[in-house]
Amino acid sequence: MWKWLHPYAKTERSYQLCQKFLPWFSVFGLLTILVGTVWGLAFAPADYQQGEAFRIFYVHVPSAILSKSLYMAMASAAFVGLVWQVKTSFMAMVALAPVGAMVTFVSLITGAAWGKPMWGTWWEWDARMTSQLVLLFLFLGIISLYKSFEDKQQASKAAGVMAIVGIINLPIIHYSVEWWNTLHQGATVMKMDKPSMATEMLWPFLVSLLGWMLVCAAIALIRLQNEILRREIRRPWVVALAAKQKEKTQSSAQA
Repeated sequence: MWKWLHPYAKTERSYQLCQKFLPWFSVFGLLTILVGTVWGLAFAPADYQQGEAFRIFYVHVPSAILSKSLYMAMASAAFVGLVWQVKTSFMAMVALAPVGAMVTFVSLITGAAWGKPMWGTWWEWDARMTSQLVLLFLFLGIISLYKSFEDKQQASKAAGVMAIVGIINLPIIHYSVEWWNTLHQGATVMKMDKPSMATEMLWPFLVSLLGWMLVCAAIALIRLQNEILRREIRRPWVVALAAKQKEKTQSSAQA
């Protein structure tokens, strides 16, 4: 496995891999997120207790799940970078942080919009909501810490340590509804037992979740490509790539 992964520690190979997967993730991601969202918001049955307000579930829950997954991916990239000194992993960490912050923000906003008709308030300082807010602050803190250093190598290491330490918040988010008495409902889909949802509600959720995953992956790939080009701007392969793109642009303009 390591022999297969080793070549992608090189920035040029990582850039090429991003270029290969980006169109597929973009097209299928936009298609599935559109189908899943429309299916859930317009065609899935309403909840027998929450009524039509339940439909925000198809946006809120995928974003909440992805917020934790993206943080774990970011922290894993930081760990690889710190232990094996793989600079591409640090670039992946930097690329994932804003995507995770965006998704976490969406989960908080949609959660507040769902909470208003259900609980009668936009916000309550219960364990799940507070720990999710802490997750947003962790993403923003890592971004700010990275940008505060002139030396990007040192910035990557400092931000990587912070990302790894912040993992402690993930089990708190997941188990908060079990450890404390909160307004937030327990797990409906992501649990060990069979999901407590009707099939006609579950399928649009799964399609929407897949769409969120693919779209977030596509955005992360774009950001990783940009980070690679920014950090490797003086490397011969980047200069050659820029020259090739310039020549292609000029040819298109003449045509």
